[in-house]
Amino acid sequence: MVVRIPTPLRSYTAQASRVEASGASLAAVLADLDRQFPGIRFRVVDEQGRLRRHMRVFVNDEMTRDLDTPLTDRDEVTFVQALSGGA
Repeated sequence: MVVRIPTPLRSYTAQASRVEASGASLAAVLADLDRQFPGIRFRVVDEQGRLRRHMRVFVNDEMTRDLDTPLTDRDEVTFVQALSGGA
């Protein structure tokens, strides 16, 4: 399946904005991404195994926070990293 990578995480993917990954769930896709691009999972999932608060994950066009979300090869996963800042 296609996985879209946000700009802040592209240093892990040699600047690729789209990569291929496989897995039957979001957790499995993250494991496959970490196998291909070591360290990327830790930027998405915290030490308790939950999505980090600043990460948004969309499967096709629907947001999910559940790592057990089932996936198929035809799904598209998009990671969005919320940016913070102030004036």
